[in-house]
Amino acid sequence: MWIGILGTLSESMENRGQKRTEIVDDFPADKRACNSLEFRPSSSNSSIPTHINTTNTTSEIHDADMDTSSSDSASGRSEEEEPERESANDSCDSGGTNPRSRSRRLRDYQRQRSSGYHERLRSAVCCLSEGTESSGQLAALTELCEVLSFCIEDSLSSMMADTLSPILVKLSRLENNPDIMLLAIRALTYLCDVFPQASAFLVRHDAIAVLCQRLMAIEYLDVAEQCLQALEKISREQPLACLQGGAIMAVLKFIDFFSTSVQRVALLTVVNICKKLPTECPSPFMEAVPILCNLLQYEDQQLVENVAICLIRIAEQVIQSSGMSEEICKHGLINQATHLIHLNSRTTLSQPTYNGLIGLLAKLSSGSTLALRTLYELNISAILKEILATYGLSHGMSSPLMIDGQGNQVHEVLKLLNELLPTVARDQDNHHLSDKELFLLNHPDILLRFGLDILPVLMQVVNSGANLYVCYGCLSIINKLVYFSKSDILVELLNGANVPSFLAGVLTRKDHHILMLALQIAEVILQKLSDVFLNSFIKEGVFFAIDTLLKPEKCSNMLFPVSDGTLPYDAGQKHASRVVLRCFCYAFGTCQSPSVETGTCKLENSSVQNLAKAIKTSYFDPVVCDSEKGLTDTLQKLNSLSAELSDLMHVPITAAGSSQDEGKFYCLLHQVVAKLSGSEPISTFEFVESGIVKSLVNYLSNGKHLSKNAGGICDDHYILEKRFEVFARLFLSSSDLADEMPLAILIRKLQGALSSLESFPVILSLASKQKNSFATVPRRRCLSHPCLRVRFIREEGETCLCDYSEDVLTVDPFSSLDEIDGFLLPKVRMEKFKQMDSTTKSTDPMETVSLQLPSDARSSQGESSDLMDPDHMSADLSGIQATKAQLSQHSPEQAINVELGNPSEASLSIDTHIAGMKQAVQFPSGSDISVKSEHLASCDNGNAFSKLSFYLEGKELDQSLTIYQAILQQKFRLDMEMNAGAKLWSQVHTLTYRMSVEPQDDHARGHSTPTQDSCSLDKIRAHLQGTSLFSSVFDHELTSDMDKLSPSYDILFLLKSLECMNRFAFHLLSCGKLHAFADGLIDNLDYLRVVVHSVSQNEFVSSKLTEKLEQQMRDPMAVSTGGMPLWCNQLMVSCPFLFSFETKCKYFRLSVFGSQKVQAQIPAQNNLGVLRDRRLTASNLSRKKFLVLRDQILESAFQMMDLYAHINLPIEVVYDEEVGTGLGPTLEFYTLVSHEFQKIGLGMWREDYGSPTAMKTLQTENSGFIMSPFGLFPRPRPSITDASDGKQFPEVLKKFVLLGKVVAKALQEGRVLDLPISKAFYKLILGQELNLFDVQSFDPELGRTLLEFLALANRKKNLGLFSGENSSSRIDTSFRNTRIEDLCIDFTLPGHPDCILASGPDHQMVNMDNLEEYVALVVDATVHGGISRQVEAFKSGFNQVFPIKHLQIFTEEEVERLLCGERDLWDFNELIDHIKFDHGYTASSPPISNLLEIIREFNYEERRAFLQFVTGAPRLPPGGLASLNPKLTIVRKHFSKCQDADLPSVMTCANYLKLPPYSSKDKMREKLLYAITEGQGSFHLS
Repeated sequence: MWIGILGTLSESMENRGQKRTEIVDDFPADKRACNSLEFRPSSSNSSIPTHINTTNTTSEIHDADMDTSSSDSASGRSEEEEPERESANDSCDSGGTNPRSRSRRLRDYQRQRSSGYHERLRSAVCCLSEGTESSGQLAALTELCEVLSFCIEDSLSSMMADTLSPILVKLSRLENNPDIMLLAIRALTYLCDVFPQASAFLVRHDAIAVLCQRLMAIEYLDVAEQCLQALEKISREQPLACLQGGAIMAVLKFIDFFSTSVQRVALLTVVNICKKLPTECPSPFMEAVPILCNLLQYEDQQLVENVAICLIRIAEQVIQSSGMSEEICKHGLINQATHLIHLNSRTTLSQPTYNGLIGLLAKLSSGSTLALRTLYELNISAILKEILATYGLSHGMSSPLMIDGQGNQVHEVLKLLNELLPTVARDQDNHHLSDKELFLLNHPDILLRFGLDILPVLMQVVNSGANLYVCYGCLSIINKLVYFSKSDILVELLNGANVPSFLAGVLTRKDHHILMLALQIAEVILQKLSDVFLNSFIKEGVFFAIDTLLKPEKCSNMLFPVSDGTLPYDAGQKHASRVVLRCFCYAFGTCQSPSVETGTCKLENSSVQNLAKAIKTSYFDPVVCDSEKGLTDTLQKLNSLSAELSDLMHVPITAAGSSQDEGKFYCLLHQVVAKLSGSEPISTFEFVESGIVKSLVNYLSNGKHLSKNAGGICDDHYILEKRFEVFARLFLSSSDLADEMPLAILIRKLQGALSSLESFPVILSLASKQKNSFATVPRRRCLSHPCLRVRFIREEGETCLCDYSEDVLTVDPFSSLDEIDGFLLPKVRMEKFKQMDSTTKSTDPMETVSLQLPSDARSSQGESSDLMDPDHMSADLSGIQATKAQLSQHSPEQAINVELGNPSEASLSIDTHIAGMKQAVQFPSGSDISVKSEHLASCDNGNAFSKLSFYLEGKELDQSLTIYQAILQQKFRLDMEMNAGAKLWSQVHTLTYRMSVEPQDDHARGHSTPTQDSCSLDKIRAHLQGTSLFSSVFDHELTSDMDKLSPSYDILFLLKSLECMNRFAFHLLSCGKLHAFADGLIDNLDYLRVVVHSVSQNEFVSSKLTEKLEQQMRDPMAVSTGGMPLWCNQLMVSCPFLFSFETKCKYFRLSVFGSQKVQAQIPAQNNLGVLRDRRLTASNLSRKKFLVLRDQILESAFQMMDLYAHINLPIEVVYDEEVGTGLGPTLEFYTLVSHEFQKIGLGMWREDYGSPTAMKTLQTENSGFIMSPFGLFPRPRPSITDASDGKQFPEVLKKFVLLGKVVAKALQEGRVLDLPISKAFYKLILGQELNLFDVQSFDPELGRTLLEFLALANRKKNLGLFSGENSSSRIDTSFRNTRIEDLCIDFTLPGHPDCILASGPDHQMVNMDNLEEYVALVVDATVHGGISRQVEAFKSGFNQVFPIKHLQIFTEEEVERLLCGERDLWDFNELIDHIKFDHGYTASSPPISNLLEIIREFNYEERRAFLQFVTGAPRLPPGGLASLNPKLTIVRKHFSKCQDADLPSVMTCANYLKLPPYSSKDKMREKLLYAITEGQGSFHLS
């Protein structure tokens, strides 16, 4: 009978304390049906009848085992949940019921229920306390359990709980009646759940002893399970009482008898108890260590996680006792923990627990010799090497381990490595060998193996841009390693590792702790191996760096900077500011007390200089100190080559001497290449010190590299083109001097030099713990981030302004200085000037106009700013109308502002004459701008702007920056390693101000360029010159906060030039061939063909700068509010090639879409911009559902984009008369739209000729789709459409607008398009201009022909041929032995006879005289004038979603990868690594082996169909199969009758393939192909 009661009450127990989140659908699943974005397949294979309540654990869904059911769940979420949510939204939208009345009715209802529960509770207590018979007690307990399972905390009182406790404890002792005992313990559990304070009453009445007794006896399994649940509830509130009552051993003793879910409950009890372990009496929990260590071998992730937490907390309590440390290590803890932290471990732990296990090993190794010996025997260095290797970003896929708590993980690894090595004792007199030292002395082979594993990766971490905190930890380990290695071991250890170059880079830091460690390492190496490393120390610049440390006056003129500017930060610590402020001397100890954290620094001020002086005196010969004699032979040779290159700059450039100069330049370049690729290596120090980089930059740019814009390069275009051609001819050719291209060798040298020289700071806010704040400047409002404390003081000598009376103001750190100017200027003007202003306004109200723009407005996105609410729109309507009336009477050129009401509250948008005002003044977004047409009398300086200038510590701040950026930039200039932690937010920043008068640039305003006819030949011929290469090199300033005279600037500029040269290699080499043909050096037109050998784009990626930007983007506040350092944005714009594709994608998503999402989820800082999941952008956000008709895909797309293009919310597609919804149907919709744009007859693309006959032929041959092997490119149209085409062309433009919206929306939501756009069209999207050389990329035959025509025209021009000369000369200008005139070419666009290029008597037929003009007109019609309207239509549609300019950080190949995913579907070697097998299948299951073989045998189209079937899209997202999220999961599908009868089915929202175990491989292939081909086009439940 009691078993039946148990089943009756199991459901109420299941719902106790938590809301049921899922309702398993009873309907069988169709092959692709899915209606959830958040389906999570179960990882548990256990099934128990009673659902154990674990409300304090990580939420997890336990599905029934799919192997034991005949049908699969169609969805992880009930279908009723979504309509319920929609109805809630509908009620909100329509007003619905008054929320107050609804809340009042709910309270009344709850009060009535509580009253009823109270009466039933009293009745049950009375029945139980009157000593009724067992049947009556059983009924009373049943009633009590039912009431407690539904009542709330308000229904119970302390008196009632105190009354119930002894009764339930007494009934729990009735061993002769298991029914009553079970129900009593269940009621006890419910009581603790609904009223947690009852735990104290139960403890007082010995409930813990009773429960432990029942567990130790374990007579009835269900009673024992109920006891475990009861103890878990009590342990939450009374952990110490549970510990003292022996609960740990009670719950663990027979844990193997229980199911996995019940085991989890038992471990939760131990976790709760371990929260408050006493240090004085460890025996109650130490006896549980063997059982816990054994549980670490289990496979259940949650179980192992909880065991690890318990052991970590136990170790923290016993670490002070060496005896206890040895004891805890005797039970296999070290082995199990080492296995769990291995990257290939089957059990995946959460990041905090993973970090805690590494910390556990560090603590144990510091106090236990057994732990130390065991870790070395387990080769712990190999495991830690793999963990540290993930710290640096690769140029491929981002590591999945680069997630939450990575900084803390690295910190724990460094602590463990530090503990594995003894402490360095410089004082050898009183030193006694420790156990660690004796162990390593007796086992030198172990130390060598440890060093070979760890040393290279530590150097890699330091060089990858790690912050000072991590650098110090790495250097301290290297210092210990070098110190304890004997000479023979040290030689082998340092062999192959360029330690001198590494030390030269480290010695450029500024922190004394870093410098001291580097000097100590250098000293030990010189002590032990002076004869081996002395010369390399000189060659690599170590001596130079040490000598510089002794001459502080040289610091400002140093070749190497004194810092990398990376600020210390530990993201995993609870008190980040304390970690940053702590001295490095105490950074990596395992037992730090608060007094140690605030201890004084152990280094003296002169320690660094004293050690540097001792090294120089002891090991470097005085001859080396001579600047001339100390130069190496390599450096002297490079110096001479650099001088010769510089001399070429001073040679006058003439047409006659141009070829001779090119020859000299080529010869010098050849010598440089030979030196760089020679057998003798060139150090970074020699490469930079020689000046070869500066000479190359000066010559290549003709001295223009310091110019701010590209305006000055037009006059030097011919010179620059010739020099770049010579450079490309040598560096892009296959070299006989080396096995690799010369360009790759030069790039590698430049990257090494950049890593050593760059000093870009990583400045982290460290203010995420500070919540809301209130800003008074520039507007009074509450903020979700902290404020800066600023005091404004008038500068001495300023007479036009008065003192500001306020003391310290709270300023929004991300407001611009222009906004602060708008706030402060009206308050500090003297009263007499204010009166003069008011007089001026009364006489002419149009003299002054004030326009205030919302700080976060995005006009291009069509989104309303948060500030654009009625409170910010309080402007007088009549005033606005009057102002508009007056505006109409003034010229557009006049700078005018309208002041309406309070400038801090009004937000006004004036449409009239806005174009004219933009010509007068540039309005930066997010600023309040006051434009004055006439300055005050006493401060008059003609027609000028009146603004304030702000100064910090005597230096003027940049007005274009936010105050946060300006202060950081100024402080960084003063101290390159200043602390930007809590001090930045707590200290008061004093800013001085004075009036700044800037004259208006009347010349710039009045200047107008001469108008040109759009069809003029000069303008059209510009497309033949290809100036886009030089404009891309010169158009952006590299970074404003870098000294242009520094070597870093030269390196960046040369890298930028080389990258452009590499991308434009075909253009440059083709130009060289054209010039050679024109000069008669080559005669055969076939020689014009160019084979390009370009280097991989990954060669230009700087791993150090990439890692620095990654660190910066992991700071949530800086990202969400635009507080990143200037170099991040400026280098991303000017030199995006320095960053990996993954990092650029993350930056792109954060800068375009991430601000709102990041601000809403600031605590979840480590998930910002994670690129691995393109679908993350659509998760956890409200969605917009849209109904799509399958037979009207393009029309549905028009309607969808009209409704939702401007809304930054994901769209979820639902097909008409189909029940499936979610991610799969949405991805398929974007695929179908992509295919619609490729249909014949749209008139959009070159291959679509539009004639009915051609359309019918193409539809027959190509199934109605355009076949474009080189990608889609817009079909050219004449500038003036004829009558027959006039109606069609507007429709074409509308489709391009739609295409722009679809592409932008796909990027915004992370969808994959199946659209083969040509590289040339991507260039147009990115704002690049096309020219003749781009035609070959989408029409090779036309491009080659035009190039040959141009070569003939140039040869005629150069040789001066005329029609009257002899026939032999005319043969030289024939086109493949045919006169141009005999080709009978008219002035129409090839392939498009309706497009007339020119008309008139001189443009009837093409001849040698007008051949160049014909080529120019064809190129213009093909890539410029003929497609400009289509391109602009595309951009206009795109900009309605987000500004298209944000894509310009990508190359055209990267944009295609971002939009269309991976071209190579998957890497077969890694196929099994990125698929999850579950519910009956493992990687070794025969059906899985058959499936993988079938997938490998698929052709290209079959693979696309398989992906379409499983994921909803025929392409994988960027990163391939590894980045698919959810991970592709394959489970066993149970068959109903015959195993070969069922078809595979999928849930596309979860990438979930349910595969029957077919009898053979052939049968599986047959069924799978049938499913993926016939199962397309619908989403249904079967």
